[in-house]
Amino acid sequence: MSRVFVASRALMAAVSAAGKASSPSSPAASAAPKRGFQVPRPISPALRKFLGGPPSASRTDAMKKIWEHIKANDLQNPANKREINCDEKLKSIFNGKDKVEMMEIAKLLSPHFLKSN
Repeated sequence: MSRVFVASRALMAAVSAAGKASSPSSPAASAAPKRGFQVPRPISPALRKFLGGPPSASRTDAMKKIWEHIKANDLQNPANKREINCDEKLKSIFNGKDKVEMMEIAKLLSPHFLKSN
């Protein structure tokens, strides 16, 4: 019985050493290439004006900035938290709509990301 525990300790030590080598805090993990929604893409002039930044942005960064704006200006409907009351700045990127649902934001944001060839 003791031989089994000795062998399992050796296996656990090997797994532990392998796990430490690929930890997220290692420099190799942080230098991983961005993929999918994290890749900066060219954006429309309206979204560029809203974000106040460079001519390209990732979808995740754009969503973060939009939610920062919504929270900072208290634009969520208190009675229905899924509904966002648009101010003039949001209307410029949401096709002039007065109110949008949370799940609509990504759909309304999609045309602002221009296709790159």
